[in-house]
Amino acid sequence: MEDIPTIKAIFGALALVLTFALFYIYIRSILRDEVRPHVFSWMIWAAGTVIVFFAQLSDGAGIGAWPIGISGVITFLVAALALTRSADKSIVPMDWVFLVLALSALPLWFATSNPLLAVLVLTIVDLLGFGPSVRKSWSLPYEENAQFFALGAVRNGFVVIALENYSWTTVLFPAAVGIACFLFVAVIVMRRQVVHRPATSSQNG
Repeated sequence: MEDIPTIKAIFGALALVLTFALFYIYIRSILRDEVRPHVFSWMIWAAGTVIVFFAQLSDGAGIGAWPIGISGVITFLVAALALTRSADKSIVPMDWVFLVLALSALPLWFATSNPLLAVLVLTIVDLLGFGPSVRKSWSLPYEENAQFFALGAVRNGFVVIALENYSWTTVLFPAAVGIACFLFVAVIVMRRQVVHRPATSSQNG
């Protein structure tokens, strides 16, 4: 059993490396105009992920929480890039519904001293964040990077393995978001079988 902390440290390090590598590739794709992230999704993910990080720390998640915290900070950068550089401009009323639902749930974090309830609410918020991106990718599947989300799901698997304390509070968020990432990739791949790649698209993901 002495090797367990070492194994968790290894998977925690792998999750951190994947976090930096994935976001480096994704941000580079934005700067090259290869992907056009939906700004609403990234705003929701940034706010929720950082708060979940603190809730996980309060329940003893240890090293397994740090990839979540770091990705939350970097997600704010992606949201800023999405807003100022290459954001998707095709925002529809349904996107506002997802944003309002997500943001209205965030204050519940401050209204409860129960970390599990807070993580449950914030997990729902994060899943709602997929709404605008799924809606957009249904029509424009080449404007998202499928590999980013596929590897992001693997990263979340490493996060779960690296957790120093297993409870619903620590496991729920990375597990649920990992599954959501895989489902989002499935939507992108499925729609690419139906929607032809635009002649001007440089998307390679």
